[in-house]
Amino acid sequence: MSQISDISSHSFSKSDKLFLDTNIWLSIYGPMTFTQKRASTYSKAILDIRKFGCAVFIDILVVSEFINSYARWEYKQSLTKYKTFKDFRKSSSFTGIAKDISNNVKRIINQCKRCGYDFVKEDIEKLLTEFGYGDFDYNDQIFTEICKSNGLILVTDDGDFKGLGLNILTANNRLLNI
Repeated sequence: MSQISDISSHSFSKSDKLFLDTNIWLSIYGPMTFTQKRASTYSKAILDIRKFGCAVFIDILVVSEFINSYARWEYKQSLTKYKTFKDFRKSSSFTGIAKDISNNVKRIINQCKRCGYDFVKEDIEKLLTEFGYGDFDYNDQIFTEICKSNGLILVTDDGDFKGLGLNILTANNRLLNI
C-alpha cells in the first residue's frame, strides 16, 4: 500500500534513502518550474535533504529523461527557427545548451548514489504486460521497481505514481488527496 506524505511536513533524517523523479531535478537544474509555492516547497526540501545528509539515488533513465526533456523544452522555445528537433540539435545554437545540460547533469550525479533496474535479473515480461494495458508510463514502472527493490522513498510531483505501493514525498495535491 502506498504511503504518500506532504514533503513540506516531512522530517528528513540521515537514514532517509530517496529517489528523486526527473520532474524534481528539472525544477531545480532545468528550465522547467512548478508554481511558486511548489517550487519553493521542493527547493526547501532539497536544502533539508542536503542539510541532513540523506542518501539520494539516481538511475540512468532519470538522467536520460532529464537530458531529453531539457533539450526538447529548449527546442520548443526556438520552434520558429528550426523545422525539426534534429535540425535544432545539429545547430550551433544547441552547443551552449548542450554544455549547460551536461554541466547540470554532472552536478546532479555528484549529489547521488547510482542505482538501477537490473534488466538481466528482473521480470521484464511482467513490466511489459502491465505496460500493454496502457495504464502506465514504462519509465515510471522502472522507477517503481527500483524504489521497491532498494527500499527508497520516491520524491515526485507526478500523480501517476498513486496506488503503486510506494512511499512517496510530494507537494502535489492530487497525490495527497487535498
